[in-house]
Amino acid sequence: MKSPFALTALVALAASMQVSAQPLPKGTALKPPADAGAQPDVPVDLMKAVTKRLSADDFEGRAPSTGVEPKVLDYIVAQFKAAGLQPGNKGEWLQPVPTVEMTAGNFTPMTVTGGLSFKPGADYVAGSYRVTPKSQVKDSELVFVGYGIVAPELGWNDYAGVDMKGKTAVILVNDPDYATEGEQGLFKGRRMTYYGRWTYKFEEAARQGATAALIVHDTFPAAYGWNVVNSSWTGAQYSVQKANDGMDQTVANGWVQKSVAEAILKAAGKDLAGLTKAAQTKGFRAVPLGLKASFGFDNTIRRSTSNNVVGVLPGKTRPDEVVLYSAHWDHLGHCAPQGTKPNDDICNGAVDNADGVAALTAIAKMNAEAGPAARSQVFVALTLEESGLLGSEYYGANPIYPLDHTVGGVNMDALLPAGRAKSYTQTGGDKSELGDLYLKALAARGLTDVPEDHPERGGYYRSDHFSLAKRGVPMFNVERSGDLVDGGTAAGEKAAQDYTDNRYHAPADEYSDNWDWTGITQDVELFYDLGRTLADGTMWPNWRQGDEFRAIRDKACAAATKGCNTK
Repeated sequence: MKSPFALTALVALAASMQVSAQPLPKGTALKPPADAGAQPDVPVDLMKAVTKRLSADDFEGRAPSTGVEPKVLDYIVAQFKAAGLQPGNKGEWLQPVPTVEMTAGNFTPMTVTGGLSFKPGADYVAGSYRVTPKSQVKDSELVFVGYGIVAPELGWNDYAGVDMKGKTAVILVNDPDYATEGEQGLFKGRRMTYYGRWTYKFEEAARQGATAALIVHDTFPAAYGWNVVNSSWTGAQYSVQKANDGMDQTVANGWVQKSVAEAILKAAGKDLAGLTKAAQTKGFRAVPLGLKASFGFDNTIRRSTSNNVVGVLPGKTRPDEVVLYSAHWDHLGHCAPQGTKPNDDICNGAVDNADGVAALTAIAKMNAEAGPAARSQVFVALTLEESGLLGSEYYGANPIYPLDHTVGGVNMDALLPAGRAKSYTQTGGDKSELGDLYLKALAARGLTDVPEDHPERGGYYRSDHFSLAKRGVPMFNVERSGDLVDGGTAAGEKAAQDYTDNRYHAPADEYSDNWDWTGITQDVELFYDLGRTLADGTMWPNWRQGDEFRAIRDKACAAATKGCNTK
């Protein structure tokens, strides 16, 4: 995901180069899958053509809700048709996604009883999900709520016994056991769970009826510095339009510097370090601070509509059961020139994510050539990923195909043009029973699975598959490792670092006829296999016991009359 605080998938890939499977003997060739004869050839020329066209200058970087969007959509629809898909939204190709852009300004200082005053930007940042011209928090009681987590399956409730109406939650970043080296502990140790994501903490504060929520920034558990927080909350913020204009959300969400939190707690006669330690223990109870906070800002509001593109291959025996494939079509549009082309202000987004849409189209064509699967296969080119996963968020909240009838799926985002790899990794770790299919598919190819590097960064929660996962649908998010067949980790790291340093979110992310497509082809072979196995099978995968999304899936399946209730 390229959300406000996301480290990019490619940055994560570059980091993961440090993890490698055992090197293969020189000259060893990785074997094709056992069923390679039954798998259609990957249409590499089609992927080249789609990537080249989508990243052409006249598509102006594919910014959503701009004058170029209709031309981009027409092209994707034409490619979906040519691949053999049918319109996937009740006879239509498009799913409109209504959005709101809000830009906050005219911030007041944040004042806290006892004479404390903190500057916007330097000390705190804030925004609102409520679509209103003014956001004002006035004399709101501050309550320290630890990590702000309610996890019934773990017997954990940081809000137990406290009424948050009219109050402001002061929340620690990440999970209670983030400092653990391994993955032991209720919250999977160093591996971040959804409960550790800043988005979850704001959502839970709203569910608790809080007026505002303030996360305490700390560089190590956050995995980024204050400069990232500050820059990310400057300028336009985007959300999906809701009928109630977000009035069920908090008045304001924000972050405060750790030093600010320390000063506030000291004024309350408390110690941040001591309360942090207490909050890491099961049974912690929220602590009212006896202080009140006030701050506010104005909002400039703009409403617009973009579109997801949806195609389908109907299933032949169980068409009401769905396997989902997704990739986002949007990018940044015009951006600041960089490097040796001072007049080039188009962020073409060839890797991010024109080649993902090309892979999506290729897999659609391969499945059409293979003939109908037992289950229906739905292909969605999503919009507004770069604005916070909004296209997938809207689909998840307004699914064309019921989520309790959606078996699982595969998401494709920023496939690096480089060589074939010896191994793959599951972002998020072994979260669901999809992992069993993944390991079998790797073994059939002579590939290995390697651990995700930097699991504390929560990479699983930063791309479009997450919008489905948090609603209970198991989704594959697997990536090629940097241990390449030709050149090993040195070659892989060089390719990823070049993209990260010189091309990511920059005008230099352009298509080249000199790209190495062998690794992307390997990705597509694997993605096709994973999706087709689900589409031809009877499996209804669930999340592993103890996963944060297990209860959501269980509840949906228990209420369903068919779909996942038939497993």
